[in-house]
Amino acid sequence: MSADSAATATARPLRIALVAGEASGDLLGAALVRDLKALHPDAEFVGVAGPEMRAAGVTAWHDCEELAVMGLVEVLKHLPRLLKLRKSLRERLLAWRPDVVIGIDAPDFNLGLEKWLKARGVRTVHYVSPSVWAWREKRAATIGQSADRVLCLFPMEPAIYAKHGVDARFVGHPLAAMLPLRPDRAAARGALGIDGDGPLLAMLPGSRGSEIARLGPVFLDAVALLLQRLPNLRVLAPMANARCRERFQRLLSQHPASLALHGALHLVDGRAREAMVASDAVLLASGTAALEAMLAKRPMVVAYRIAPLTYFIVKAFGLLKVERYSLPNVLAGDALVPERMQADCRAEVLADDVERLLREGLTPAQRLRFEGLHEALHVPTQRAAAEAVASLLG
Repeated sequence: MSADSAATATARPLRIALVAGEASGDLLGAALVRDLKALHPDAEFVGVAGPEMRAAGVTAWHDCEELAVMGLVEVLKHLPRLLKLRKSLRERLLAWRPDVVIGIDAPDFNLGLEKWLKARGVRTVHYVSPSVWAWREKRAATIGQSADRVLCLFPMEPAIYAKHGVDARFVGHPLAAMLPLRPDRAAARGALGIDGDGPLLAMLPGSRGSEIARLGPVFLDAVALLLQRLPNLRVLAPMANARCRERFQRLLSQHPASLALHGALHLVDGRAREAMVASDAVLLASGTAALEAMLAKRPMVVAYRIAPLTYFIVKAFGLLKVERYSLPNVLAGDALVPERMQADCRAEVLADDVERLLREGLTPAQRLRFEGLHEALHVPTQRAAAEAVASLLG
């Protein structure tokens, strides 16, 4: 930043731009904004945001749902739109002259944006390290070309970046602070207005349109099978946003067992965390929700399907460097929870898994492992992420 720019910066409030992708990034961004406001009450916040970040005080130039695309084939379908969005956004950001730009997750979109801005003298932070431990550790060096600082949610990540001379800080996972070590199931059920008997399943088919399209039908098939075995089963299905709800309702109305499913299913707007805490077991899409279910200390089945071509490319070229996919299993280095990916993600398999979990619950050994991982993810200080950003600004 030039001397003139620095003088201008001191004469006006701090300008902070944030670019979040999908619902989980929106939650992280909202918590970060609140903590940054505590440190810099007059700061201005703009960027790509969802409802949580807007509520925290971010002026949204675009909605984070516009970036919610995952998978090689899926991204290709949306590539022209995403490239156009990134080009217009980077030029608008440069003209706004922010003191720092914080990319939250969405690495395929954000790292290119950050690199372009960093080359033009804008400070950049990448919040949520890409899974360098799962793909290629050497990728850590290229991430350093985009971000002046990387904020890591998992304690094993900074050491990987250090090998490549990248400034990375473990800031803990905000979800670890949001959930108590021993969540109160009765309180969660009371807050959601749930009473009566019968097992309660929380079902989370994802926060992206592509996830709901691939997982929604098989999840509904699994629930239909479960209702034949457990007629008093109740299912809570939190929807990440109105678009997700609309897509899922369409699948539900078209399902052959629609009538029975309608009787057991209760769609909830947001409130995924409360639904998981209230439940007896969780069926969910792989991602942040699996970590949240672990922190809620609930038995879970983690499922995922991606486009067949994407899966073929990943397997054929050995792009994935881990044997386990879900965050609880990756963090534990062990098969703590069942994972059903691609061809294994079938209704009868999911139904068998869920039925067993509803009958057996979480074992004492699993609970101890979940609690140990919870403590390891706890934030080092109350505002660790905000303090890591603030210290970069000097």
